[in-house]
Amino acid sequence: MRAIIDETAWQDVLRAALEEDLGDAGDVSSAGLFGPDHGSVFRLIAKDDGVLCGLPVFSATFAAVDPDVAVEPAFGDGDRLSRGTVVARVKGRTASILAAERTALNFVSQLSAVATKTRRFVDALAARAAGLGVRPPEILDTRKTVPGMRRLQKYAVAVGGGRNHRMGLHDMIMLKDNHVDAAGGIAPAVAASRAAWGRRFRLEVETRTLDEVAQALEAGADRIMLDNMDDRTVREAVRLVAGRAETEASGNMTLERLLGLADSGLDFVSFGELTHSVNVFDFSLKAERAR
Repeated sequence: MRAIIDETAWQDVLRAALEEDLGDAGDVSSAGLFGPDHGSVFRLIAKDDGVLCGLPVFSATFAAVDPDVAVEPAFGDGDRLSRGTVVARVKGRTASILAAERTALNFVSQLSAVATKTRRFVDALAARAAGLGVRPPEILDTRKTVPGMRRLQKYAVAVGGGRNHRMGLHDMIMLKDNHVDAAGGIAPAVAASRAAWGRRFRLEVETRTLDEVAQALEAGADRIMLDNMDDRTVREAVRLVAGRAETEASGNMTLERLLGLADSGLDFVSFGELTHSVNVFDFSLKAERAR
């Protein structure tokens, strides 16, 4: 099933990105060369191998500059691309296309990078788990996203086959170390949260030791985060929890560690690097012909 997103996810950030690039005068380079009757066809070309993501916002960028610019896609979000693939054609006024070009490329490049990295992690974990004959943990993202881009980046994670953690501070209770320390411990922190919200939100507790895991379990956490624990301690924690709560490993996680924990019994492993540390997927927009 494909991930779904609507235009509300990009309206504000797209508007800000175009204002940042075009300012008050617009694209003075293109406006001085091409009149309103000068049209062109451009090709969007993949320059890397990976997973396409962000084509809807790519198209919306051109429409925001000029509703008469048409984007004709040959692929959709989630499709695999190889270097040299013609992903789409863009047709319309030359000046309009060039005015939107960089902003459109920035979106599709960044989002395809997130989807590509996520897919690499998901595929590698699935292959390892299949070889071991076990159910692998699910791969989660985090809130370590570019400000204003969270919904788009989390969409890209989903396109890549990962699962979204909470969208923000508003849709899940996450009692991290600072919450716990300031509240006087795990038990009082969980009790106060339940008193305030009941069961309206799922509740996760970040733990640093096996003793804290036991406390979170006793307090009734829905999910227990095993934060910055080594692999041996993670496995001990999963055995301690024994399915009575969900378990999530986080902190200093790498693809290599993920593969080593494929048979650990973890429910989830979360990675900030899916969104904060990616190599941009390279695309180019090249003129095919003037028309």
